[in-house]
Amino acid sequence: MLTQVSLLQQAIDSIEALPEDEQDLVFDLIQKRRIAMRRKEIAQSAVDTMVAVENGTAKRGTAAEIMADIFRDDE
Repeated sequence: MLTQVSLLQQAIDSIEALPEDEQDLVFDLIQKRRIAMRRKEIAQSAVDTMVAVENGTAKRGTAAEIMADIFRDDE
């Protein structure tokens, strides 16, 4: 944990040492990468869902019906 904190602090210090326009560029790049990663996660989730539907393992119904089914399984 201490190593992670010091690495994070080093990264912050490095970014703060950059000119303001380069700091903005770093923030823009990080944001774009996070968006791209999230899109990939969503796309993979869609693929997984389609496979489950094709295999007949996906549960169907309204949100209330699915929640009721989930809580019924726990009992």
